[in-house]
Amino acid sequence: MVKKFFSSFSLAIVMLYLVYAFIDSPKEKQLKRKYEEVLTQYSLLSNKVEYLDNILKDVEARDDNIYRVIFETEPIPSSIRRAGSGGVDQYEHLKHLDNADLIVGTTKKIDELSKALFVQSKSFDAIESLAKNKIEMLASIPAILPVSLKEKTTHQVSSSFGYRMHPIYKTPKFHAGMDFTGAIGTPIYATGNGVVTESQFDKGYGRHVIIDHGFSYKTMYAHMEKILVKKGQKVKRGDVIGYLGNTGLSTGPHLHYEVRKNDKPIDPINFYFNDLTPDEFEKLVEIANNTGQSMD
Repeated sequence: MVKKFFSSFSLAIVMLYLVYAFIDSPKEKQLKRKYEEVLTQYSLLSNKVEYLDNILKDVEARDDNIYRVIFETEPIPSSIRRAGSGGVDQYEHLKHLDNADLIVGTTKKIDELSKALFVQSKSFDAIESLAKNKIEMLASIPAILPVSLKEKTTHQVSSSFGYRMHPIYKTPKFHAGMDFTGAIGTPIYATGNGVVTESQFDKGYGRHVIIDHGFSYKTMYAHMEKILVKKGQKVKRGDVIGYLGNTGLSTGPHLHYEVRKNDKPIDPINFYFNDLTPDEFEKLVEIANNTGQSMD
């Protein structure tokens, strides 16, 4: 009897072992389901991170190859955009977890993405600043005629930029601007936004105005009949700053107009792009090239 009991008891123990070894309990089944759900969520999370990373890479490419090209600035090196995510011990605290490789890999990717987003955010701040600067520059660079060639009171360009015969000394002399003939009192316009740095009279240029447009550009308007602006005054492109005259060393009513870059005179004819059609510009160049003597 005793022998039969021990035999039955031993069989029961074996059966229990087999049940616990090969058949999951309800609690174990629940834990396994949760575990599988966690793995699935990590996999989905990893896919989302990869998707966001691809979007960011597209934004970075546009930033380097479009936005920064437009504003003439260097692209951000990849070593800065995609800097490492830290030292080897940064994720040591995660390595004891189940599926540590998946957790560490996803965490590392998120950290790298966060750093890349920060760099891109700073890049957009810089692009915004460059855009505002570009808008200001475009409004400041001299880009219109200083007098209207369409008004009946203004007839033509009497002298262009370059060496011309001086009207008084009758010798070749470098002419640092363009001369526009017209009736006394013809309005003269500021050709770009800026600040008046000179508003005065001298024997050579007569009544004249100099405007500092920033970005290394200045313009001068000479031989004026009357000046309407004062030193230190801010002006906008198109503002009337005075009237055409015949003051100073001048042989007739006209405006002597100069454009200076880094305080060196450059040909003003290249700065009328806001005013003239291609045909009008071509005609103006032809007229300017056929004039041989300046009026000052």
